[in-house]
Amino acid sequence: MLKFLYGWALNSSANWVDLCILYIVKFHMEQILGSIGRKTIKSVNHVLDLCALTYRIFTLIFKRPQTGRVIVKRVVLEQIYFTCVEALTIIIPIALLIGSILIVQFAKYAGHYDLGKTTVILIVRELGPIVTAFLVILRSATAVTIEIGYMNVLNEIEAFEMAGLDPMWIVCLPRMVGITAAVCCLFIVFDLVSIIGGYGLVWLITNIPMGNFLDQIGKAITAADIAVGIVKALCFGVIITVTSLNHGFNIKKNITEIPVGTSKAAIESIIFCLIFNIIISAIFYL
Repeated sequence: MLKFLYGWALNSSANWVDLCILYIVKFHMEQILGSIGRKTIKSVNHVLDLCALTYRIFTLIFKRPQTGRVIVKRVVLEQIYFTCVEALTIIIPIALLIGSILIVQFAKYAGHYDLGKTTVILIVRELGPIVTAFLVILRSATAVTIEIGYMNVLNEIEAFEMAGLDPMWIVCLPRMVGITAAVCCLFIVFDLVSIIGGYGLVWLITNIPMGNFLDQIGKAITAADIAVGIVKALCFGVIITVTSLNHGFNIKKNITEIPVGTSKAAIESIIFCLIFNIIISAIFYL
């Protein structure tokens, strides 16, 4: 279309002002389209790199090399302790607040809505996995990116390779297993605390009639709801780990790249988790 307009202007009686305008429009359109194309190709390549890294880590689960098993087990336990156990003091108060707020708000309209079903939809299906993922991103994803970035800058990754150890086996796999297991455990803790703890907190400090709230929860929740929540937690754990590791490995020899890589890893993890949350919910519930 741009070539047609440009040719028409040259072959017609259009004055030089029209020609200049058309040339400027043509030039800027080419720049915009070229920029969109380059960014699209870069984004696709980045997603393919993440998929390749995920595949390579998953293959190690089945191969299970003989060297470094003691180190791998120790790193897995340390990652679970840091990501899950130490985060309990943060996620429990958050779950209590979110659960009690939701129960208070929807208890006022208990006659119009099924309180148990509404709580299950909001907490078990949606808020539980996504809030847990956000907490892990803020605590562990940034820490992993910084750690891997420093290991690259200080040549520790090269030291593993020179010692005959695969960095994917020693560094990546333990963190994926630890973070994914931690996300699943925190998801379960969040759901239990937000529903049971939120109910108890509302019952203690307010006069809102709760009726048979726990019975409604028991009738409303199904195995599919729990399964979907666990599937989301597993996917979020893998996404967070792979994104953080990828940005950490992309940090080369300049230590000033670490804050930039850490910020990108956190933002991308949040975006990918939200996208997968919508996809999984659409697959199971639409």
